Amino acid sequence: MQTDGFRDHPVRSYVLTGGRAHPTRNTLRPETLLCAVDDGRELPASAGRHERALLETCRGTLALAELAAYLHLPTSLVAVLVSDLIDAGYLAVRSGVTHDLPGLDLLEEVLDGLRRF
Repeated sequence: MQTDGFRDHPVRSYVLTGGRAHPTRNTLRPETLLCAVDDGRELPASAGRHERALLETCRGTLALAELAAYLHLPTSLVAVLVSDLIDAGYLAVRSGVTHDLPGLDLLEEVLDGLRRF
């Protein structure tokens, strides 16, 4: 059933995650890039359809938010499922981007400039 652009899922998210609300990895963000590990292993028979869909959709490199959008699932749910697949070795994080934060001196200069403005 679909209403106002949102899918009505007959199974609640907490059922799909085994009651967990947070991923095992705190580093997963919506922009985290993911890619399926191609080592010939198949998901176990106990894996659900959402895990299978995530792995199939992530054959190329995609951001966590993109996976959620393609599968019409909440990002928070996808983050929990993705962290399980990473822990099991089926998905790999491909985002090697690090953000260099500006130094304290630069931040103080900007703040001083804003105060003068």
